[in-house]
Amino acid sequence: MFTGIITDIGTVRSAEKRDDLRLVIGCSYDMGSVDLGASIACSGVCLTVVDKGGDWFAVDVSDETIARTADALWHEGARLNLERALKVGDELGGHIVTGHVDAVAKIVSAEEVGGSTRLAIEAPRVLAGAIAPKGSITLDGVSLTVNHVEDQAETTRFTVNLIPHTAEHTTFDQVSEGRSLNLEIDVLARYIDRMLANRM
Repeated sequence: MFTGIITDIGTVRSAEKRDDLRLVIGCSYDMGSVDLGASIACSGVCLTVVDKGGDWFAVDVSDETIARTADALWHEGARLNLERALKVGDELGGHIVTGHVDAVAKIVSAEEVGGSTRLAIEAPRVLAGAIAPKGSITLDGVSLTVNHVEDQAETTRFTVNLIPHTAEHTTFDQVSEGRSLNLEIDVLARYIDRMLANRM
């Protein structure tokens, strides 16, 4: 379980294809406090620490995960938003995030508005019922608030604002049209949508 509040930016130092894809990720965490088997969200994807060193940890990324997430993340040199798993008693600064990606979304525009950056995001239409104005959304592991939603024939387009602090402390310091993002809907919306779809 996570909150969508990014605590480090990691860099993929190596990507080696084994049975799964083994990534070695450099970070600034105190790895002495991270156990093998611990969960770390990597740009919104919950992954398990399988090896570690003083300033790095390794994870195995399955073919299923690669197929269902933004493809630009899993190669040498890629920058990843990192968040360690929530501990009981930690401050819940964002919203409840599971690290299970619901879809790959795309940035369709990035516009400076005041001191912030407004992103217009396009997501699959099937998620429309779970994306609501002033609701929470997770993009590449970052907890954000939805501003405006517009449903189209095959997609849902919505906007979020990045304040300077968020941009500076995440991989959203570099945004461009066409960039793919890991999207996770709010966990409460996921279950409500499922219940409504299966009402007798």
